[in-house]
Amino acid sequence: MPEIEIDAALVAAGLALEPERFRELMRAGRIRSLCERGTGSDEGLYRLTFYYGPHRFRVLTDGADRIERLA
Repeated sequence: MPEIEIDAALVAAGLALEPERFRELMRAGRIRSLCERGTGSDEGLYRLTFYYGPHRFRVLTDGADRIERLA
């Protein structure tokens, strides 16, 4: 699996957090994340999901740091 980097400010906004608060919560282990690799017609894509409280933010990327879709 490639090393995937997503801008913290983008994820923070998706979780309705300020970027610095997002970083604090990540360091504290309070934000969970899940990375899934696409198969079939989604081969080569990765879905990263970030969870904090009732919020969920998803990023679909091609693994080369190009974002395909946000949800």
